[in-house]
Amino acid sequence: MTGDNPLLNESGLPYSLPDFARIRPEHYLPAFARAFAEHLAEIAEIGADAAPPTFENTARALERSGALLDRVTRTFHTVSAAHATPAIRDLEEQIAPRLAEHADLVDMDAAVFARLDAVHARRDGLGLAPVDLLLLERRHARMRRAGAALDEDDRARLAALNRRLAELQTAFGRHLLDDAAALAVRVSEEEMAGLDATQTASAIAAARARDDHNGGLLGLPQPTLHPLLARLERRDVRARLLAASLARGRRGGDGDNRDVVREIAALRAERARLLGFASHAAYVTADETAGSPEAVRERILALAAPTARNVARERAEIAPAAGVDGIALAAHDVPFYRERIRADRDGVDVAALRPWFAADRVLTDGVFFAASRLYGVQFAERCDLPGYHEDVRFFDVVEEDGSPVGLYVLDLFARETKRGGAWMNAIVAQSDLRGTLPVVVNTLNVPLPAPGATAFLGLGEVETLFHEFGHALHGLFARVPYPTFAGTAVGRDVVEFPNQVNEMWAFHPDVLPHYARHVETGAPLPAGAAEALGAASHGQGHATSEYLQAAWLDQAWHALGPAEARAVTDIADFEARALAEVGLEDELVPPRYHSTTFRHIFAGAYSAAYYAYIWAEVPAADAAEWFARGGGLTRANGERFRRHVLAVGGSVPARAAFRAFRGRDADIGPLLRSRGLDA
Repeated sequence: MTGDNPLLNESGLPYSLPDFARIRPEHYLPAFARAFAEHLAEIAEIGADAAPPTFENTARALERSGALLDRVTRTFHTVSAAHATPAIRDLEEQIAPRLAEHADLVDMDAAVFARLDAVHARRDGLGLAPVDLLLLERRHARMRRAGAALDEDDRARLAALNRRLAELQTAFGRHLLDDAAALAVRVSEEEMAGLDATQTASAIAAARARDDHNGGLLGLPQPTLHPLLARLERRDVRARLLAASLARGRRGGDGDNRDVVREIAALRAERARLLGFASHAAYVTADETAGSPEAVRERILALAAPTARNVARERAEIAPAAGVDGIALAAHDVPFYRERIRADRDGVDVAALRPWFAADRVLTDGVFFAASRLYGVQFAERCDLPGYHEDVRFFDVVEEDGSPVGLYVLDLFARETKRGGAWMNAIVAQSDLRGTLPVVVNTLNVPLPAPGATAFLGLGEVETLFHEFGHALHGLFARVPYPTFAGTAVGRDVVEFPNQVNEMWAFHPDVLPHYARHVETGAPLPAGAAEALGAASHGQGHATSEYLQAAWLDQAWHALGPAEARAVTDIADFEARALAEVGLEDELVPPRYHSTTFRHIFAGAYSAAYYAYIWAEVPAADAAEWFARGGGLTRANGERFRRHVLAVGGSVPARAAFRAFRGRDADIGPLLRSRGLDA
């Protein structure tokens, strides 16, 4: 299989894009086997080098190693997240523990660590360039945090923990994907009352895809509160939809995530203690800008009280509207009546504006337009490249002089083989060392329109596209020597900073009129709608509460010791007690994610770090005010942000990068103002 395996050689395609048209599931295991062996041989050569250890033959050599494994892994993870067919899902269960085992073999290699440690001890006298010194620091810290300094028995136990955690995290994601499909809500034509024509057509198309020709099917996106709760007029349908969302991961049987959650939390706690940390939260935050769980808890607590006050004010507005209909408000009613109140207040039904937000126009005349105005880059779609699914689109990104920046990939539409949510990942990371330009993909879950119909975005989906494109710009504009620092390879609690800044352009007065045009008439938004959209995107107490609750749950799970985690017999009770502790327990405002659906922390890279969104929002809100006060959408502003933030990736410490951009440290004031928490 290796001779004709397209994963084992450069594809020859532009930007080293993998040749997805030729890659089949049976290619992955042989490719991983070859890549593992090649990487271990490179590591053994570094450790056995007879020459005295230097930066060049140790830290830089480590950075050069594993190129084939990096290519195979990025390709597989792109597909397993976005198009996980049964064959790919079976492979993921096999590959995840092998990847964990291989990472341990590399990061715990005693011979390599001894050489790296010797170089690190002499670092101040080596005369290294700042980026080289930072690489040495990061490589040394990575091996120490991986357990390279432990004795043999502890390293063996750590490796076993990592293998089991990889299995559990894969199982968590699989269960969630299975439940999202199994619990999708079937609705009749009458039960879809309140949905617009596009939403109705998407629901009908989803049902037809399952050979169901009676009514529609409402899929379950990642958050607890389904976005269609704001539109569905039938209260019983709203109740069914929320109940289905809450049932994910807790239906009993082999697909139940409750035992998975407990075991993941316990094993992470045990691993942290092996490495000398009091908890998994302490282990994670020690390597982030937050520094400690105490700092994270302090930030959340500081925001919780004003958030609770905002929720109470919003409740006082919403409850009377529900009372007019003769109902006692429940969680599944809140989004519906909140939208009704907002429509009455602003004179605009925001959800009815979908005909002004055709997906293609939002992309080209909104997202791309703003990037071109700020950074001078141009985008050109190309149809000659192979994707892993027919919905995948490709765009060349070039500078004003035509020189290449990278390749942007968009995978917009939902499907049952795609995990929920929205994200960016680099299929190819930029690196001067490896001579690669970036290939980045944005993946969303916009409902697929009926064949031949126009795809429209809701308000939240417009914001999400701008948000994820901010990540894409971070990857595309990276110009760093080492792959360790490429693009979004920054601290978890600052990685959301650039994309939160990019969100500001979604409803900016210089951008919104450029793309928000009626799909049939070309007419601009109705009078007052633009102002309503801007107001709708800021300061919502319910939205802040949903997020803070989830961030607090993350910290609560990862503050536990091993025995404490295993002793949690009732997860719902654990959640209620944790939320009461922070003063945000509210049956009408559920957390954005409950434990059994919290993919970010139990099957993703945000364990003990979901606080990162609000942490990064401090510099993001500060930067947004700087743009607004300095002329907004100008090339000068864009070039400054690109030079000091986007281009440097992780090659400059986050605080230093922000100071270079802003001239000082970030101030929390703009965040409080933007979320209406400064009263």
